[in-house]
Formats: sequence, C-alpha cells, structure tokens
Amino acid sequence: MPIDAAKALAAEPRTGELTWTTKDVQLYHLGIGAGIPATDPDELRYTLESRLHVLPSFATVAGSGSPSVISGLSMPGIEVDLAKVLHGGQSLTLHRPIPAQGTATATGRIAAVYDKGKAAVLVMRTEVADAGGPLWTNDAQIFVRGEGGWGGDRGPSTRLDAPTGEPDRTVERPIREDQALLYRLSGDWNPLHADPEFAKLAGFEKPILHGLCTYGMTLKAVVDMLLGGDVGQVRSYTTRFAGVVYPGETLRIRMWHTAESTRVAVSAVERDDAPVLADTVVEHS
Repeated sequence: MPIDAAKALAAEPRTGELTWTTKDVQLYHLGIGAGIPATDPDELRYTLESRLHVLPSFATVAGSGSPSVISGLSMPGIEVDLAKVLHGGQSLTLHRPIPAQGTATATGRIAAVYDKGKAAVLVMRTEVADAGGPLWTNDAQIFVRGEGGWGGDRGPSTRLDAPTGEPDRTVERPIREDQALLYRLSGDWNPLHADPEFAKLAGFEKPILHGLCTYGMTLKAVVDMLLGGDVGQVRSYTTRFAGVVYPGETLRIRMWHTAESTRVAVSAVERDDAPVLADTVVEHS
C-alpha cells in the first residue's frame, strides 16, 4: 500500500525557514484578483507597498509554501501519484496579524490519516512562528483517490448544516483566463493548473483553478464586504473544496454574517451554481 498510516504519523516533523517580502505579498494579492480598479484606495491596500496589509490567506503560500503540500506528499510512509491528489479542504488559524515581510520557522507534519473507503485523506499541519512567537497554523486536507479501503479510521465529518435564510451579502467575482498562471507564481507549481495534457490525465477537460486561489478570493470578499477591509479581524478560516472552478468562470459568493463569524457558500455561476466551496466559516472579531 502506497500510504503507510502508522509510518506517516510517526515520522519526524520537517522544519524549514520561510522568508517573504512585500513583493511576495503583492504578487499573491494580484493572483487572487486584487488591484481592480487599480487606483481604488481599498485595492491599493493590497497592491501598494507603502499601504500594504496582508490578507491572512497569504499564509498558505508564504515562503513559496515550504514545507508545502507537495513536499508533504514525500513524507515517510507516503508514495502517491500526483494525478490522484486533490486538495479536499483547508483550515487556517491566525495567532496574530501577518507582517508584510518577515522570516519565520515552519514545522510540518502529517497530523492524521483517514480511510474514506475510495480515498485516503491526509491532514498536513504546518505551524509557523517567528521571533515574536506563533504566527499561524495551517491544516491542509488532501484526498488521494484510490488509496483508501484498508480499514482505518474514517475521521470526523466536516459537513455543516446549510445556512438558513437569505444571505446578508452576495457578490460575484470574475476569474481571468490567466488567473491560475498568475497564482501559481506564488509557489504552487502543480501542472494540473497549467498543463492541458496533465489535466486530462487527472480527469478534467482543461486546467482548473487552484482551490487555494478561490479560498483567497473568497476571504478577500468577506474582509472587503463585511469587515471594513480590516484583515486583523480574521481569527480563523475553514473551507471544504466541494468542486472545481475553471479560469474564465465567475464565482458567486454568498455570505451569512454574525458578530463573531461569517458562513460562506461559493458556486460557479456559468454551471448553474455548481458548488465550489462549502462548509466555509470565517471567524472574526
């Protein structure tokens, strides 16, 4: 069996240094669609170094994402075909605001391995701290198709009851044709998002947008629409990747807002509101 759960869980954590600059933050923000209109003062907070603040989802790519999801797939006990890998979900906990430039230590490990029958789920945890203490904790849930069925723990259910009532805000965000090509410059080089032939091998008609790009676009919409543009209010952000989205499509982002959290549902407009992000919660102050 390509995945040895006991060996993966017992493996020593991998530690590496992350370094990022304002340029990395600006590139990430552009990759998730910031800067339109280019002279809008609200957008300049994402694109102009003299005003820069950091959207918390930048944590998923800081230091080019190392230790990254891809490097995590080479941990002891794990040997999988990249074409069978899908990013199933993402959880981010912020311990304090992310500085616009910095150096930190990232410690990555396999926190859990679950048997979903037709797939295995790996939970890859990365904890990041700098000289001032903890910055953030990232959990990536990775589905590996065809690698389940060994009788292991199925793990907890991540499904939430659907939000009730009409959303407080609904916005649409277009995805440019070159969005995935720009976003991948922040460190996720999986050919699934750029190479048509590789995408076909993975079962898709053409390259798909990174789930984490949609993740970032969605958080930006919540921060801009409901939190007054204040990135420091975000405490945590969790989602389940419910379906793919293709460059050139439009995201419909529905938000149900309370004082302490916002529930979000994201769909693809051109495909009859096909689900893209589900069970999505932004906790905030």
